[in-house]
Amino acid sequence: MNKVNVGFIGLGNVGSKIANNILKGNFQLLVNDLDKNKSNNLIEYGAQWCTTLEELALKSTIIVTCLPSPKIVNDVLTILIPFLNKKHLWIEMSTTDEKEMIRLSNLCLEKGTESLEAPVTGGQHRAESGNIAVLAAGKRENFDRAFSLLSEIGHEILYCGKLGNASTLKVVTNYLASINLLSLGEVLMVC
Repeated sequence: MNKVNVGFIGLGNVGSKIANNILKGNFQLLVNDLDKNKSNNLIEYGAQWCTTLEELALKSTIIVTCLPSPKIVNDVLTILIPFLNKKHLWIEMSTTDEKEMIRLSNLCLEKGTESLEAPVTGGQHRAESGNIAVLAAGKRENFDRAFSLLSEIGHEILYCGKLGNASTLKVVTNYLASINLLSLGEVLMVC
């Protein structure tokens, strides 16, 4: 068992698959979601359910959030921050924006907690296979600390430099995917 305790918040379509890959990587996984039923498969294979975010923070050294919107990330961090300290590394995997990521990271730093943003791109099927691309940004030492964990999540890991860069790149990949989808629709109509 890996000695790093990973707290994972957000077991949605992509988050549950990422959490499963972390568990397969022999990390001690602690999970929390608004819907406890989403954790059943993970608990069956060794994850531990945490009833509160306080419990998750107390038992974890790395905390991962994978949530559906910047507002929800803010809501979760508002609850979580009082329980953070210098032992923690917060990894944000949601799709958010540069300014919000930096703002939340600064709030964490006030508690001594370092941050790394690591949004993913490639879809649910690649998340499930552990072959999703991870766009990571933040201090290099935080990236190095998280690398073994990120390696269980994705096959392609791109270090993007300073905090905020990965959020921007993730939004750009979303734009490109949308444009590609629109183009394919137009082509099919012509056919």
